[in-house]
Amino acid sequence: MNFFDQPTLHKLEQLALVADQVRVGVLKGDRRSKKRGTAVEFADYRDYTQGDDLRRLDWNVMARLERPFIKLLEEEEDLAVHLLIDGSGSMDWPQVEDDTHKLTYALRLAAGLGHIALTTGDQLTITCLSSSGDRRWGPFRGSGSSVRLFQFLAATRADGITDLNQSLKNYALRAKRPGLLLLISDLFSPGGFKAGLRPLLARGYEVGIIHLLSPDEANPPASGDLKLVDVETGQATEVTLDEPTRDLYRARLQAWQSDIASYCAARAIHYIPVTTSLPWDKLILQTLRGRGVVK
Repeated sequence: MNFFDQPTLHKLEQLALVADQVRVGVLKGDRRSKKRGTAVEFADYRDYTQGDDLRRLDWNVMARLERPFIKLLEEEEDLAVHLLIDGSGSMDWPQVEDDTHKLTYALRLAAGLGHIALTTGDQLTITCLSSSGDRRWGPFRGSGSSVRLFQFLAATRADGITDLNQSLKNYALRAKRPGLLLLISDLFSPGGFKAGLRPLLARGYEVGIIHLLSPDEANPPASGDLKLVDVETGQATEVTLDEPTRDLYRARLQAWQSDIASYCAARAIHYIPVTTSLPWDKLILQTLRGRGVVK
């Protein structure tokens, strides 16, 4: 899978992910600079992580303590970035894998956001939530890890039913460093997702939800007598789809998203609903920048 071309890559490398509050494991103080390595004044140390620039190792400290440490400069910070991708069967839609395919869109979005994090020196972890077992990549730092990131994403598939509540609870218990966490999902989970967000917030994560829907999910084009089959459970329902029914569907969809938006606003969670007809790079370069998630 080709995630993006060189011009898009260059645009992404000018950006940085933003956290409203500094999280555990980050230098104290505001995030003053989004570009690493531009200052000359020493600020602190952090543990070496695979992918770090070896030129930044402090060999004297390593010789004394027998552990590798990286020098941080005055303008630098160390943000932990967590990208969670919903790998349930409902993300494998539409059946034709074009630019509106939800999983393909999610993977390109994760590739873009992940490359931004790696380029700016943040610690990146990506996890695909799946009923057959979560797939995890990271944590890694440094733009040299981008190729391995793209290889991991290209091997990701969607199937089964993902219990978002349980998956999010498990992630909150398992992950070591809270930070900025973005969930990329259509939120089609039988038990919902709100209960799973609570332990993440309690651990100190700054949470964002990128809510993906395909164009035909947002505005069904079909009409007449239909047999709808759930792609995850196989359960079938026969419906007659006419204009009044479509109007009711759109009203309920809007009410659902409004409820999610209200829930998230009350808890300082970023909520970004998006239809996959919007190019993924515009979502990053325009929408997420406008929401303050990217700068």
